Amino acid sequence: MSDAKPVYRAHFRSIADHSETYPLDEIVYKSRDGHLLEVHHDMAELAKLSAAAWKALFRDRAHSTEWPYGSGVWGKKEWVLPEVEPENVVSMYEGNTNLFWAQRYGAELGLEDLWIKQCGNSHTGSFKDLGMTVLVSMVKEMIARGREIPAVACASTGDTSAALSAYAAAANIPAVVFLPRGKVSVAQLIQPVANGAIVFALDTDFDGCMEIVKEISEKDGIYLANSMNSLRIEGQKTVGVEIIEQLDWEVPDWIVIPGGNLGNVSALAKGLDLCLELGLIERKPRIVCAQAEAANPLYLAYQRNFEVFEPIHARPTLASAIQIGNPVSIQKAIDAIQRYDGIVEQASEAELADACGRADRTGLFNCPHTGVALAAMEKLFARGVIRPSDRVVVISTAHGLKFVDFKVKYHQMQLEGMEAAYANPPIELAPDYALVRGAMLREIEQRFGA
Repeated sequence: MSDAKPVYRAHFRSIADHSETYPLDEIVYKSRDGHLLEVHHDMAELAKLSAAAWKALFRDRAHSTEWPYGSGVWGKKEWVLPEVEPENVVSMYEGNTNLFWAQRYGAELGLEDLWIKQCGNSHTGSFKDLGMTVLVSMVKEMIARGREIPAVACASTGDTSAALSAYAAAANIPAVVFLPRGKVSVAQLIQPVANGAIVFALDTDFDGCMEIVKEISEKDGIYLANSMNSLRIEGQKTVGVEIIEQLDWEVPDWIVIPGGNLGNVSALAKGLDLCLELGLIERKPRIVCAQAEAANPLYLAYQRNFEVFEPIHARPTLASAIQIGNPVSIQKAIDAIQRYDGIVEQASEAELADACGRADRTGLFNCPHTGVALAAMEKLFARGVIRPSDRVVVISTAHGLKFVDFKVKYHQMQLEGMEAAYANPPIELAPDYALVRGAMLREIEQRFGA
């Protein structure tokens, strides 16, 4: 019997023609006929290790100090980017974010088993870290192999630019980001500024920024870091694996995820696909993609059974990071929804804001994009699609502290066109004991009394 160490390999291939392949160190984003690429792994080699052995390996690596395996992404290196050298991995030990049992929130809704995957508890405060560690690591590997890459660039509604800037800074690789001027929060804007990225605020929306960065990458050799680069998906897919792992490899009934450019939807399915194919799980959860009503091209296509997809002009939404009318990963997302018996639901501005307000009252602190997912989940539960006994996981994509302006305006009841049902403004009083005591006891009685 051979004691040879297994050699795990992966390559790019077209999602339409699997015979069209490229090595992962080639600078290519689409197939010859314009389809997106995907990273394909040598499944026969991966399958040589049993499901039990993979589970044990992932468990032993979690939170360890052995570089780089303590990361939630790099602890699954063989499934993600097997050929990168450990010294070229750029990691902040991302992933391994907590799965919050939303017991009180679920009980108020009538759900018995509700969980929130807190992806915002990460280095730059969003799930984008999961994909960016992989992409920047591959860039560092390519540079080490002698390829000239002058800079890495992305278009962003905020979180992608923060992740790219931080990881590029750690790797000493120039980063260029294009943001829609006046359409990202101050917290999101200051992150790439602080990390030393070259920041452009353009008078357009995300889709306009995306056109610019695609032209820059095509004509000037700047490496593209948006999710049309399928290396990003490889890191983001680990969230699906991690959720199942945290639930002791028991599959939830539903996973609800907000969607804008839609790479996260396809990534979620891709991680679950690996678990299924390698025998770590035996059934699929159902996936719900939640979109803001103001930016809902996938929802509109879903309403027509995906028979036609038409880009839209996305309108302003509190969920600014998913204000995208022409998502790059539309075909991958449609495929994921169809294969996972999925649903696409939308949320109005009032619905997403009140869903945040309601959940925050139970101990959470949600970004508006998570509010979109929570509102969609609440609507599906109210319609009886999600049942009281179902196990539901909602993916929270970013930390609420990145959207403090939204929170402040909600609780000051300054959001236009909505009543803010869960607003909780400070009570301003003179420093008089009797006044303070009376007001305090009234509030306790009104909020928590029988």
